[in-house]
Parts: sequence; structure tokens; C-alpha cells
Amino acid sequence: LNPHNSSNKRVHPHSTLPKNDTEFWNRPRCLLEGRHRRKRFDLFGGRWDKTDLTYKIMRTPWQMSLEKVRHVLREALWVWSDVTPLTFTEVTSGRADILIDFNRYWHGDNLPFDGPGGILAHAFFPRTYREGDIHFDYDETWTVGNSMGTDLLQVAAHEIGHVLGLQHSMAPGAVMSPFYTFSYPLQLSEDDKRGIQSLYGSRHADDKVKTEERTPEVTETNEIESTVPDACQTDFDAVSMIRGELFFFKSGYVWRIRDGKLQTGYPALASRHWRGIPGDIDAAFEDKSGNIWFFQGQSYWVFDAERQITGPDSVRRLGLTVTDIQAALMWGEDKAQKIFFFKKGSYWRFNLKENRVDSVHPRSMRDWRGIPDDIDAAFQDRFGFAHFLRGKQYWKFDPVEVRVLEGYPRYIGMDFFDCSAALYR
Repeated sequence: LNPHNSSNKRVHPHSTLPKNDTEFWNRPRCLLEGRHRRKRFDLFGGRWDKTDLTYKIMRTPWQMSLEKVRHVLREALWVWSDVTPLTFTEVTSGRADILIDFNRYWHGDNLPFDGPGGILAHAFFPRTYREGDIHFDYDETWTVGNSMGTDLLQVAAHEIGHVLGLQHSMAPGAVMSPFYTFSYPLQLSEDDKRGIQSLYGSRHADDKVKTEERTPEVTETNEIESTVPDACQTDFDAVSMIRGELFFFKSGYVWRIRDGKLQTGYPALASRHWRGIPGDIDAAFEDKSGNIWFFQGQSYWVFDAERQITGPDSVRRLGLTVTDIQAALMWGEDKAQKIFFFKKGSYWRFNLKENRVDSVHPRSMRDWRGIPDDIDAAFQDRFGFAHFLRGKQYWKFDPVEVRVLEGYPRYIGMDFFDCSAALYR
């Protein structure tokens, strides 16, 4: 990936991009020179002659442990293996098909890195002299799950696409776009899928891995099997606003809504995003620092984006004397934000700095005027309104008037999943 400046930027003759858009061309991009584009996805002309590939991690960046890098790379490889017959196995000795390394400046391939900024990574296509090599610039600020540096997951998935035989794609939102953008969570575009499947075919039903982490219960026609809850007819275990998107949880599955629209590929297994969380969760919230908390029974887990950083730990460590928290809510603005836990007509205020509830003695839900005692989930929207869910309905709570808005409750399915009003008559 390389941000082209005015002295070295190049415009492909078949591209429809404006040649004088300096800001566009200054975005970080992949250092890859190949054939000019004639269609959305492009193939270099090489592919592996097998589908079971091995990979080896040679070195890691200074910001991350080996285990964290392993986790990120497994996730980046998974997005490609999930839609093809490809499998990837890590090896720690001997030869490997794919070699992954973090290097500085000149490192033996005539494509030197340039320190912080500039070129981020490069990779080599199949059937080239360094087939399967992926090199990352050691000097970058590598992060995972946030936009504070360069997201290793995004870049790794892109470079893996190259070592599998794909060139760049000009389709908006494609993983194989030549320009680096941060998007959470990682997923292939339809253009990426068409490109990789043109090389290796699609994954057949009898080839699917039977583990929870690898296999959403979706048929080859993308129809959800009957075991997946119907968002129009179910209640929800938990709801949380995460990275500005709404996530609804039920029976191990998650629905992801961005800008009011359900995203393609959902519902999906929640463990696809957060490996290690239990199948059924009771409550969830994202704190000020971006960590995501999940609760089930007497335990809780904390994740930094998709990486588990603690748990399972007992809720008693938080000062709670009860278990089975029904809902958690991060509510308020900036420094005034507070966290609340709810259960059967009672609530507790949680002090994140002290990592304990203010008091072991609960307060009454009567403080939340108009909200039912027994709720399933809660979240705050981007406008500051709190939402409380029970069954198939929800109540919207005004932070200024400190009461439920008129016209509520309304149906969750109608307002969040475009379900027909006839279902609720």
C-alpha cells in the first residue's frame, strides 16, 4: 500500500477515476504494479494448483504479540476460505506455501519499505519468483479494530487476496480496492467473492467446516436455515451500539444494522466477530474506550474490537451480588456518560473507572418513567435517546424530559427490520 504524491502518482488508462483528484490519489494504497483493469475484479493469471495451503509467520510488529498476530491472520484468511474450498494451516517449522513477515527498508526483494507512512505492505502472486510472500512494513503503527493506526486485519486480508491470485478491484467497498480504508467488521464484497470464486470455485455444502467459528448456518442460496431466529417474530437477548452500528443478539446469532439498514450476510454467528463469547448472552455494551462487554449468568467478558482481553470473570468482581443481568446501558454524552445494569425492576449504576457498581443496593426502575420493570435489552442511539426492549416491543426514552416518549411502545421488527405491520395485528 502506497500513498502516491503528485510526483509519482499513476493513473491507469482504463480507470474512470479523476486524474486531478489529489486527495483521492494521496490515500494509502497497495504497492502493486500489474495489468491495467478491464473489469471490476481482475486476475493476474496465476492460481495455486491446490486448495490446502500452509502459512508461516516469520516475525511480528513491535505493537503486537505473536498470539494477537496469529488471531488477526486467522481472521483475514477465514474471509477467503469461507467462500471457497481453500483451507489454511499454520506451520512453525519447515517449508510453507505462504510466508508472512514484517520487514524494514531494504529486505531482499527490490521493493524497500520507507519507514512510518508511505508503503504499508506488498505481496507476490502465484507463479512468480517469490510466490506466496507477504511483507508488512515493521515501522507502521499497526492496530486492530480501530482507526488510530493502520488496521492489520484490513491490510492482511487485502494482501492475502494477492497471494491467492487477485489483482485490484475498483468496486466500491471491495477488500481488493487499491486504496486503504478502515471498515469494521471485515467482510468481502460481492466483487471480491466473484473474483476469488472464479479462481477456486465456491464452497460446497458438504465441504463446510462444522465448527461454530467457521460456519454460519446459511445455505448455498444464502437462505437462513429454520434454526436461525426470525427477527420479525423474536425477542432479543441483547442490543448494543458498537462502532456506530447496531448489533442485535439472539441465541448465538447477531444482526448488524448500519445507517438503518440490515447488512448483507446477517444474521451470522456472533462468534464470527467475537470468538469465545457464550452462545446466549444476557447483556452487552461498548464503553468509552471502545471495549465491548458481554454478560451471561454470573460471568462477563471484555473484548478490544474482536480480540478478547479478559474473561470469563465473575460479575461479583464488579460489586454485583446478583447474576443474570438482563440489560446493560451506556447512557449520556462524553464525560457525563454512565453505565447502568438492569434486572427485574431494579438497576445499578456502574463506575467504569473504579470497575465497580456505586452501591450493591439496587435502585427502583420507577426512576425510569414509563419503562416496564422487566426488560430484555437496552441501548443508546446516536442522538442520545435510550431504547428499552421487552419481547417484540421497545420504548424510547427522552434524556431531557427523563420519560418515555409519546407513541411508545412500538414494534422492534417494524422499525429496525422493515417487517410487515400485518405480523403484529
